[in-house]
Amino acid sequence: MIPIAKPLLGAEELAAVKEVLESGRLVQGPKVEAFEKAFAAYVGRKHAVAVASGTAALHVALLAHGVGKGAEVVIPPLTFFATASTVLSAGAKPAFSDVERVSYNLDPQKLPAMITRKTAAVVPVHLYGQTADMDPILEVARDRDAVVIEDACQAHGAEYHGKKAGRLGDSACFSFYATKNMTTGEGGMVVTDRDDVADRARLLRDHGQAAKYDHVLLGFNLRMTEIAAAIGLVQLRKLEGWVRQRRENAKVLTKGLEGIEGLVPPSEGNWMVHSYYQYIVRAEPPFPRTRDEVVSALVEDGVGSRPSYPMPLYKQTALKDLRLRGRCPVAEEVVPRLFELPVHPAVGPKDLETVVEAVQRLATPA
Repeated sequence: MIPIAKPLLGAEELAAVKEVLESGRLVQGPKVEAFEKAFAAYVGRKHAVAVASGTAALHVALLAHGVGKGAEVVIPPLTFFATASTVLSAGAKPAFSDVERVSYNLDPQKLPAMITRKTAAVVPVHLYGQTADMDPILEVARDRDAVVIEDACQAHGAEYHGKKAGRLGDSACFSFYATKNMTTGEGGMVVTDRDDVADRARLLRDHGQAAKYDHVLLGFNLRMTEIAAAIGLVQLRKLEGWVRQRRENAKVLTKGLEGIEGLVPPSEGNWMVHSYYQYIVRAEPPFPRTRDEVVSALVEDGVGSRPSYPMPLYKQTALKDLRLRGRCPVAEEVVPRLFELPVHPAVGPKDLETVVEAVQRLATPA
């Protein structure tokens, strides 16, 4: 089976973990501080605050910006559950604004209609490794005095108008989950240029402690371990090379899918650098098979594949009874058609050839 995703961990990561274990300092120490500084420099931000997960990063960023009870946060419906659940965990409510049919990211043209006097923040998601169209999103949000927090959890190494994902909004959040473009196993990061947001984020991740046992606000235990940070420092040095390989693999896949009627490969927006966290294809008529039939056939053929998100977020059981604003026809149309092919750096030339041939075979009616 050609795996759909695979973390790349080797001798350098092993040596970094060994060094931490031998040091006896396992949590919130010099490795975390070094990782924060290195990641902030990579993104181009003044501050980076390491936390336990991407979900923790989103939660902390919302609270650090003062988003809470009575507020609304505009998000896209096509994303991972944490983009919505963290808004609710902060005491606010998500409102759903539809996506573009090409990029699957938040549609700037639909955004103004979703912003009200209750809107405290907009959280555009850089889905699958490509940034949202941030300039018009920022313009709309700033006209309405709403902060913009990038959900860059899938976009390590992506760029927009020459700036790294994570350097585009007021603050941004990253995940270092095992399958991401770089990993710490579990882990996350909040990046920002605002001193007040960074200071509050550091308090929130560590029980609100300004000093040992001096709790100045209600916080959480969301610290990053030294082991995770040590892995992250090694992975960060490799990230740019891995993104280049993902982009090369994506080019091969796209070329192989050219001319197959009814299959729509991912595209790269103007002035954007897609980092291809996932390679997402849309199957639509006249392609002779449904998305689920494609995935089933590919897996049976030894090619890792899976559907993308199963439904717009507002249809999830945990959310559907909350009377949240926003129904999104474009998202509802595309979601049942999206599937993923392997694009990660461990996919070699022969693997790519196998993937393309397996997809091409499905273009013939069964």
